[in-house]
Amino acid sequence: MRIQIQFNRLIHLFLIGFLAFSLVSACAKTDDTTMTNLQQPAEDCRIVQHTMGQTCIPLKPQRIVALDLEILGNLLAMNIEPIATASYIEVTEKPFPKYFPDRSEDIKHVGSPDTPSLEKILQAKPDLIVMNDYLEGFYDQVSQISPTIVMQTESPWKQKLVALGKILNKEDIANQLINNYIQRIDELKQALGDRRTELIVSIATMTQSFGIWSYGSKHPLSIVLNDLDVQRPPSQVGDFVYTGLISIEKLDAIDGDVLFFLTRHKEEDNKAIAKLQENPLWKQLKVVQSDRVYEVDMDHWYLDNSILGINEVIDDLERYLVIP
Repeated sequence: MRIQIQFNRLIHLFLIGFLAFSLVSACAKTDDTTMTNLQQPAEDCRIVQHTMGQTCIPLKPQRIVALDLEILGNLLAMNIEPIATASYIEVTEKPFPKYFPDRSEDIKHVGSPDTPSLEKILQAKPDLIVMNDYLEGFYDQVSQISPTIVMQTESPWKQKLVALGKILNKEDIANQLINNYIQRIDELKQALGDRRTELIVSIATMTQSFGIWSYGSKHPLSIVLNDLDVQRPPSQVGDFVYTGLISIEKLDAIDGDVLFFLTRHKEEDNKAIAKLQENPLWKQLKVVQSDRVYEVDMDHWYLDNSILGINEVIDDLERYLVIP
């Protein structure tokens, strides 16, 4: 969960720095030759600009490590198969979302996106590492293993896809993926008709550990809903990604014509949701009384904002918003 993830980052900040320094120092002392060999000669690389500055990357990288699920999904969508990745397996309890290509099962794991293992990354012998800027504390260490590109976490998902495509000389494919998305949105608009501009669509999540929260205008899901021209509850409109935790007494903040309720399908969360559904304040919500609450998978609504995940979201929107 990203709320939990933010908390974990604070807890592990000191440990990350200490581990990174110790590991890279050890590697430098014991295997300087290996570290040097992982770097590309200047004549075999090209300079690209990214969040942390300029980096000379291989002309045709063959051993890419993706340290984020969104980056991984976008690479796969552009027919690029990394050799290793970081994933939220401790949250999802499965290696990859079910909609990822079958070949993704061969990709090695190098830890979570918040605390990747420098040792495992080194063992993968990458010729390029791609990560998001929430890991910028790792940059100095990771970039000694291999040329490293840092993407902006808060950039709109379309912009990140095109930027990654440009870096890897796959800009045409990235633009085509965006065009396909636009076409799907236009088709969904036509199916919904004019009523979409008055349809209030709410998105919320509940876990046993943290409670209930929802999503603001800067979240990738909100960008999709904005492209669709649907409305949002007032509490979910604003220049923020997530709301604070929502108390039972404030449940009306997630009310609307349709509510997409994100779930991990874990036993403890299912019990918490079942308890919530017995609460009189839940039963008073207009969206509950009209039977328009839909439980959807966190994999593509929350953890993966790649074009693969976004297309799965559109599948759900088509399934639940279009009246037969």
